[in-house]
Amino acid sequence: MATTTATRAETSGWAEGLASFAGFMMIIIGAFGFFEGLAALIHGDFFAVGPHYAYKIDVTAYGWFHLIWGLIVAAVGFGVLAVRTWARWVGVGVLAINCIGQFFYIPYYPIWSVLIISLCVACIWALCVYGTSDEARYD
Repeated sequence: MATTTATRAETSGWAEGLASFAGFMMIIIGAFGFFEGLAALIHGDFFAVGPHYAYKIDVTAYGWFHLIWGLIVAAVGFGVLAVRTWARWVGVGVLAINCIGQFFYIPYYPIWSVLIISLCVACIWALCVYGTSDEARYD
């Protein structure tokens, strides 16, 4: 009886570490988004914006968006930690949409928004790098 073995490219420790980082950061970003949305719903007049900003956004609608979207981001983060392939690709899309949502939040909290956008970009990079072999990445 002949046996066959499938060869699989081993994932580097860096890629696995970056994917774990992305999963944990997605959970944290999702939790922050949830509480950000909750704060907007509970105390909407706390958020103030200057009169010359290009976009007018209803704080209550924005609060509901972040409340729900934060739960989605965290759930996908748990999927990434569970090493689900779908979660990796869905995570890239979810984080990209989160970046757009944070862009509209810039007039309310500019430093916070830029920080979350930066973390989302780092997580997108980590999720895209995970699953490629080191040889393919550096050739």
